[in-house]
Amino acid sequence: MALVFDPIRKKRIVLTPEETVRQNLIKYLTTQKGYPQSLISVEAPLKYAGACKRSDLLVYNNAGQPLMLIECKAPEVALTNKVFEQIAIYNLAIKAPYLLITNGVQTFCMKANTSPPHFLKELPEYEEMKTLIQ
Repeated sequence: MALVFDPIRKKRIVLTPEETVRQNLIKYLTTQKGYPQSLISVEAPLKYAGACKRSDLLVYNNAGQPLMLIECKAPEVALTNKVFEQIAIYNLAIKAPYLLITNGVQTFCMKANTSPPHFLKELPEYEEMKTLIQ
């Protein structure tokens, strides 16, 4: 059983395919896009319709408000409407203005609560993401 050090949770985690995607995304967000580690939460608890769930990643702004909710899947899991529905349902509790889903092969970043969905061409850097919601 392979382990990987999670820099957000500050402990070793079993390296499942989904965890590999999550850790690669954390590294990309923090090293390439300027997202502060201190403003990223892993497996943040949320309640929806009485059920306790956990988000894969949640990025906050400097004021501690949700900025982007992220759902990670293993590479072999297709990003179907079911995955979009899952993150939309989770976001009813979190109310993040941006959503991101990825399986490490495909990634979609979108503005929440728009119809039709407004997809971003690429994942913005953290400073740009903050300005998009103002």
